[in-house]
Amino acid sequence: MRRYANLALGALLVLVIVTGLLAQAIGTEWARVPVVAHGVAAFGVVALTPWKSLVVGRGMRQRNPGRMWSIGLAATTAITIVTGLIQMSGTISKLGPLTTMQLHVGGGVATGVLAVVHFVRHPVRPSRLDVSRRNSLRTAALGLGSAVMWFGWEGVARAAGWPGAKRRFTGSHERGSGDPSAMPATQWFTDSAPAIGPTWEITIDGSVIRAQDVDTLPLEVVTATLDCTSGWYSTQEWRGVRLDRVLDIGDAASIEVRSATGYTRRFPAGDASKLWLAFEIGGAPLTRRLGFPARLVVPGRRGFWWVKWVESITTSDRSWWLQPPFPLQ
Repeated sequence: MRRYANLALGALLVLVIVTGLLAQAIGTEWARVPVVAHGVAAFGVVALTPWKSLVVGRGMRQRNPGRMWSIGLAATTAITIVTGLIQMSGTISKLGPLTTMQLHVGGGVATGVLAVVHFVRHPVRPSRLDVSRRNSLRTAALGLGSAVMWFGWEGVARAAGWPGAKRRFTGSHERGSGDPSAMPATQWFTDSAPAIGPTWEITIDGSVIRAQDVDTLPLEVVTATLDCTSGWYSTQEWRGVRLDRVLDIGDAASIEVRSATGYTRRFPAGDASKLWLAFEIGGAPLTRRLGFPARLVVPGRRGFWWVKWVESITTSDRSWWLQPPFPLQ
């Protein structure tokens, strides 16, 4: 059982990381699949904890000089799971200066790094002997038990009336829908809201849009949901111009949208009719914290695609996918 527990935990940690990344990246209904798989895999880790604790206990008694790595891995795994459960429940949004989602993601990253170190120090290589009827039954029981635990937790959330029972398919909680003043304001890593004056300009493939030009644009109102990877979503009415009405796509392969902070995202050229350059939210101009003078509205994509404080929009021959799946700055 010791060998099986180690191999199963390794496989589950890989599954948790992969599904977690997919859940953070996908903004459509398809996100439900990795979100559920992420939760089930995490409960699988919990289910294997009793067997793994026996292995760890023996290692602690031997006073292995590298045992601190194992202790660190156990600690980050516990932090990741506990904060994940809290995030699911929706009962607590912050623990100290950090949100539960930030602690959950940070704990997951640390767990991934420490898991690699642990495997290098204590390699357990799969063999043909691991593919047995007994292990197949163990895996089936583990999968079924983990799924029961996941859906049981969801049932507890509904019965207790926790906010988490009404999570979106991405796992995010509603914040300030229809009320821009109550909508959270976040930015990527070290970005901060730049000070942009009333005489702003936005360059669109060589042309310039100024503050006084906004009312001359073919503006329209679109209702869209910003679903942030910080664990919240907000549905608002945005007023802006669709990019295909101000941008000549021609034979371009992609559209690059750049913020005044230097933050950049690239989109497929064919998505121009699905992207809006918004100047207003809820019938009023954007505030500085929400992206003044203009921000991108991208229905169906997670919040890190909704570039704020837009400075320029250009077409490019470079493919849109030639960029990190998550921004690095």
